[in-house]
Amino acid sequence: MTDPFPLHGALVQDDAVTFRVWAPAADQVALDLDDATVPLSPTDDGLFERTVDAAAPGTRYQVRLDDDGPFPDPAARYQPDGVHGPSEVVDPSVYEWDDDDWDGVAREDLVVYELHVGTFTEQGSFDGVREQLSYLKDLGVTAIELMPVHDFPGDRNWGYDPAALFAPASAYGRPDELRRLVDAAHQTGLAVILDVIYNHLGPDGAYANAFAPFLTDKYETPWGRAINLDDAHSEGVRRFFIDNALHWLREYHVDGLRLDATHALHDESTPHFLAELSAAVDEHVDSPERHLIAEDHRNLNTLVQPRDDGGYGLDGVWSDDLHHQLRVLTAGDTEGYYRDYQGTTAADIATTIRDGWFFRGEHSAHLGEPRGTDPDLVAPAQCVVFIQNHDQVGNRPTGNRLTDDVSPATYRALSVLLCVGPEVPLLFMGQEWAASTPFQFFTDHNEELGTSVTAGRKEEFEDFSGFEGEVPDPQDPATFARSVLDWDEPSRPPHDGVLALYRDLLTLRPRLGDEMHIEAPSDTTLLLERPPVYVAISLKGAANLELPPEAPVLFHTEQGGYTPAPRPPVFTADTVSFSRPGAAVVRTE
Repeated sequence: MTDPFPLHGALVQDDAVTFRVWAPAADQVALDLDDATVPLSPTDDGLFERTVDAAAPGTRYQVRLDDDGPFPDPAARYQPDGVHGPSEVVDPSVYEWDDDDWDGVAREDLVVYELHVGTFTEQGSFDGVREQLSYLKDLGVTAIELMPVHDFPGDRNWGYDPAALFAPASAYGRPDELRRLVDAAHQTGLAVILDVIYNHLGPDGAYANAFAPFLTDKYETPWGRAINLDDAHSEGVRRFFIDNALHWLREYHVDGLRLDATHALHDESTPHFLAELSAAVDEHVDSPERHLIAEDHRNLNTLVQPRDDGGYGLDGVWSDDLHHQLRVLTAGDTEGYYRDYQGTTAADIATTIRDGWFFRGEHSAHLGEPRGTDPDLVAPAQCVVFIQNHDQVGNRPTGNRLTDDVSPATYRALSVLLCVGPEVPLLFMGQEWAASTPFQFFTDHNEELGTSVTAGRKEEFEDFSGFEGEVPDPQDPATFARSVLDWDEPSRPPHDGVLALYRDLLTLRPRLGDEMHIEAPSDTTLLLERPPVYVAISLKGAANLELPPEAPVLFHTEQGGYTPAPRPPVFTADTVSFSRPGAAVVRTE
């Protein structure tokens, strides 16, 4: 059977280029190509197409729709002058891959490191990330997750203003520089997961809706009108996004996609868009291991159930409950969705770690309706958990990290819990050394839109209790600059000690067995057993906890190598006593 993909964009064919544009409402579609206007011919389902012998890789072009335009191609593989400029023809086959021996990373072996390309290094580029791959491999993570890299308006962006969905951001580098990053990651032994956005279009530079009805009035989302997945012409919209997913997986060899806010993908048709997407990936993407991971606050088991059983066939889902519970218990958060977690105890946390999530149909005061489904149908390795991520840092008024809100001792204890549990742990860039740099919300929009974004950001936090400071201006370049990691920190105290702890934890993690038992002796303590280790954790205050008799101590969070001001716990033959929050890991076999 002939592979129908790719469907959209400028597709290099030997000594020519085939241009395909989906514009179902247009009577005429033409290219501005050098000094000539080249008409495209209508084909099926609103697609216009023409093969042009005069075009080649590097050719720049724009698209005219009847009397409108010229516009950039919504499926352009590169926008060299930004999202409003001409598109460039790119030949993905020119890059010579060196990852033929790459076998991927199995889901149960994932340890994900989420990063923002623009702020991960001073270079703010794909090459900058590539230069740190050896560091990440030595840390012990097995996959990097790139926050969205599609092109955006301006020189800097937080990542969630999608404009040119097929084009790597020109601010980060050319397409082959992204390929070189993925290739080098595979040679280093790291998988690459890419964050993609199919739930909204950005406020500037997203020309797709000028070509076709990508948006519908049937539903509202936090960004306005919803993506059209079940209204007129929705078949073409779905096909466009599936083509985009396959584009990243096949043209860039990425190992998986993190699907942003899938709860905002409104679709009452059958099959659901996510099921159609996963089926297309299964059919058109060869091994090695591929991962489709949803970000979804609903605790919806349908997401990861097999399509044959009525599910959507995804491989994993972000599970927010553990993060929210830990923030409430240790940092005292009360706003927004944290209302649902007031009174959290260690027993609640144990339930979440045991089952993957906590809410399974109980009433949510924040949503005003029941939330969650039965997690018994979900394997632990299908749940991605975290104590920080880009949302939970960047959506705070000043982009402050967990380390700004809890004690260093508490942070070390939480880090142990994250790394020894059975779910897939996700680290947000810099958390492994307790980075002091914030991750603030930043943009580089035009003056009119930028003024609105600045005002909206301030208004968002006007009634945020306990916050009386100035909200950083997203448009100010200093807001972006403050968010860039300081790579001198990992080599100096106290950051070097936290980094040593994370390296030891991630060295230990592959040796942990599949079986797990967890219990909560008190409202603030946990005992977790994953042979061959047993872990005692005090999340809050002093505690005396039982240990297996005569079990050798592997490490604890108050060791001198982890903190410059240790307060070691007291061990007896079968107990450990903490004077403050902490964790001890002992060997049982």
